[in-house]
Amino acid sequence: MNAIDSTHLHTALAQVRQHPVAAAAQLVNQLAQRAPQADRDGSFNHDNIADLHRHGLLALAVPAAAGGVDADFADVVDVIGLIAAGDPSTALVLLMQTLHHRSIVVNDTWPLAVRQEVFRRAVQDGALINALRVEPEQGSPVRGGRPATLAVRSEGGWRISGHKLYSTGAPGLTWGIVWGTTDASDGRIGEFLVPLQAPGVRIEPTWDHLGLRASGSHDVILDNVWIPDNHAVDLRTPEEWARQDIGLNAWLPVMLSALYDGVARSARNWLLPWINQRRPSNLKTSLAQVPRFRHAVGEIEAWLQVNAQLLAAAKRDLGGKREPTASALNPAVAPALNPALIKYSVTQNAIAVVERALSLIGNHGLTRNNPLERHYRDVLCSRVHQPQNDLILEGAGCLALEQNAPLNAT
Repeated sequence: MNAIDSTHLHTALAQVRQHPVAAAAQLVNQLAQRAPQADRDGSFNHDNIADLHRHGLLALAVPAAAGGVDADFADVVDVIGLIAAGDPSTALVLLMQTLHHRSIVVNDTWPLAVRQEVFRRAVQDGALINALRVEPEQGSPVRGGRPATLAVRSEGGWRISGHKLYSTGAPGLTWGIVWGTTDASDGRIGEFLVPLQAPGVRIEPTWDHLGLRASGSHDVILDNVWIPDNHAVDLRTPEEWARQDIGLNAWLPVMLSALYDGVARSARNWLLPWINQRRPSNLKTSLAQVPRFRHAVGEIEAWLQVNAQLLAAAKRDLGGKREPTASALNPAVAPALNPALIKYSVTQNAIAVVERALSLIGNHGLTRNNPLERHYRDVLCSRVHQPQNDLILEGAGCLALEQNAPLNAT
């Protein structure tokens, strides 16, 4: 992405530092107008990304010292929810951008020159970054297994070869944080920062999904791609990865919750005027006067109110810029908040909202030119993002049972 006028960029960044949520709110309608066509085409929306950059939002988690916004977590959550209300595919790209910038901030393994370059390009050019982890054989890394992607020592650096799936934002990415295994005898696994314009990188346009069709989550093929030595940004043994601080992992489930809550709110905001204006000839009044419609809208309001309260609790307890430590996320220490359970509850409620809306309007809602059909496909994607529901519930159940086990249990 080309750099925008420096004066405009300076002004935009100054404004978004003061009011990041207001900056996002300015884009919602424009993103929503573009969303139907991008969904129908399955095309990555570069114009949306350019608008995020123009408003300073692609530097949301870049430190102020590097020219970024350095937004509080509470503002990040609200921004993601608003952008998702316009276009959740674009919101997912922004979510990953923000998450990985924050990860770089808190990870002291990244060489200073490399992190500075990533931050500089994000601020000046709107350069996108995302992790490339999932592979055809390995599946989701969160469920274990070593990556097949191989990093081989080469003169002055590394050569990377592998095949990555579900690479969100691939057509617009400047950087890929590639999860790979080294050829060393110590069997280290790590993250390699790969410029995706480098020779040997190929994007296969494979993304043809039910929902989030404009996210550009294509396959990325790496064929003997050379990177300099300092782009091996985090190498550890599998045991060291297992012991890593999980504090930043609290951000991901809450940000995803905000994204899918934004989809549900878009569905609700379309539904209410439709009910008020719909006047079937047999009723001689609007559907808003029919008890079952009022009851169903009340259900929707209840689900969304619960979501608002859960997100408010997360923003309060995880607020600021400092991530909680692993111990702070232990329900034995902080039983009121489990970020993974927030994702489970908020996304289940979001799905219920859109399903209820569809049940009210019948065939109208399942027509391709009706936004509810798109919202339903998009909101169902909440189930495939890590942490996934089975892992969330198993983990929460295990903790609860362990905390209440008799002392003499075997």
